Amino acid sequence: MDQLALLFVLLLGAVVSVPVGDRFGLPAPVLMTLLGIVLAVLDFVPNVEIPPELILPLLLPPLLYAAVRRTSWRQFTANKRPIFLLAVALVFVTTVCVAAVAHAVVPGLPVAAAVALGALVAPPDPVAATAVAGQLGLPRRLVSILEGEGLFNDVTAIVLYHVAIAAAVSGTFSPWRAGLDLVLSAVVALAVGVVLGWGANRLLDFLGDTTLQIGLTLLVPYAAYVLAEELHGSGVLAVLTCALFLAEYATDPDDVLTRLAGHAFWDIVDTLVTGVAFGLIGLELHNAIRTASGRWGEMLGWAAIIVAVVIVVRLVWLLPATWLTKKLHARRDSEDEDIPVSWRETLVMWWSGMRGVASVALALAIPLETDEGSAFPDRDEIVFIAFGVIMVTLVVQGLTLPWLVKRLGVRADTEGEKTFERELALRAAKAAKGRLREIEAAEELPEELSEQLLRRAFEIGVRISPEMGEEERREGHEHRVRRLKRLRRIQGEMMSAARHEVLAARGEAGANPEVVDRVLRQLDVRSLR
Repeated sequence: MDQLALLFVLLLGAVVSVPVGDRFGLPAPVLMTLLGIVLAVLDFVPNVEIPPELILPLLLPPLLYAAVRRTSWRQFTANKRPIFLLAVALVFVTTVCVAAVAHAVVPGLPVAAAVALGALVAPPDPVAATAVAGQLGLPRRLVSILEGEGLFNDVTAIVLYHVAIAAAVSGTFSPWRAGLDLVLSAVVALAVGVVLGWGANRLLDFLGDTTLQIGLTLLVPYAAYVLAEELHGSGVLAVLTCALFLAEYATDPDDVLTRLAGHAFWDIVDTLVTGVAFGLIGLELHNAIRTASGRWGEMLGWAAIIVAVVIVVRLVWLLPATWLTKKLHARRDSEDEDIPVSWRETLVMWWSGMRGVASVALALAIPLETDEGSAFPDRDEIVFIAFGVIMVTLVVQGLTLPWLVKRLGVRADTEGEKTFERELALRAAKAAKGRLREIEAAEELPEELSEQLLRRAFEIGVRISPEMGEEERREGHEHRVRRLKRLRRIQGEMMSAARHEVLAARGEAGANPEVVDRVLRQLDVRSLR
């Protein structure tokens, strides 16, 4: 098997792992990691030959961009306190605790190298947390906090990692310089993200074509990451800023085709890149196995101690942090901030701290030599311990998290979501009716046309929330609902006949397939309205 065949296996696994995971209640990223582990121990499977310094630039930008598309700037601002406590403060605390313990238990491990180990195992993976939490039907407030933590903690961890690596390689360290680097990295990243977001927004308007616009959205996160890194900023923060800017300002409510195609495109990208990323985590296991040759007992003991530190520190931090956040929240006039409301939800957040892509990339990117030409101190030990943390938190916690959620009974407020959906459906229908009244006041509309348009306005709400029709029926609109359902059924059959006829024309002699596809796309969009 060569590298190209291995890539195809990972892509196929990424697609298949989604329905398999849904069927057995297991997270797809965890299944892909297990697939990678199986492939790693097979003799005929080649070692992965991706330069470590390319793993983050290749995989993180699309994954971060896809994750940001599912959230909003409003959610981040509403959860700024818990996100800060997890994405910034907890990363610092975990880094310090891991560094202190590693320096004490691993003979001869320098402080700078220990800090590098702490930084690379400190941040939970945003993709793993989002994928796992989304599948389990957790309360939205927990998903929002986990997403925010996962998206922003890499910024803190990567900066700490680079500072520690620089100190280990050069032999010098300045706390003031490290703090300045952190601030400058954030400022540069924010500037790059905003500028690129603004420029991409203007360019989207200029391109006009749906295919070109979606293609640009694929290039933008890579451009933000690379440009920020070239300017010594945080590539992760630049991608997040740019993606949030585009999510807020580059959405045209009337551009139905681009929105539908964009969602489909990014769902595909997210599925494939996520699968490949976590498959690579499993495949890289051979690096850890090779470094432990002849020292299994000793290195497994070190890894077990660091795994325990990572897991315990998160729990010990979450308990008082949740209490503090509740106290701060209680003093606010606004009720917007989402926080865990029970010890059960706090335990779920604790067990959701899975490490992943960023930790693997940072571990493999540790230099082989220092500036003096000597070997990087205890590099093999650091890589092995890092993989131990990644495998335990990702595989063990990922596989047991569904059981824990079920056991604790932590579920989303589905009734509240349905209520909000009905409210949005009602608002949409009222907005359509309000616009119809404005048009009727400005134009002369036949009574029959006005009545038909009024039914269409009501149909908008029913399509979003069928239960809205139930409420309307109780209010004396039974005949309108029945007529609407019949109209929708007949319209559906008419559109189906139209699509069948257009598709049949695709095989006729002289038919232009591009024209057929264009007409079919218009029919598809019309069917969704």
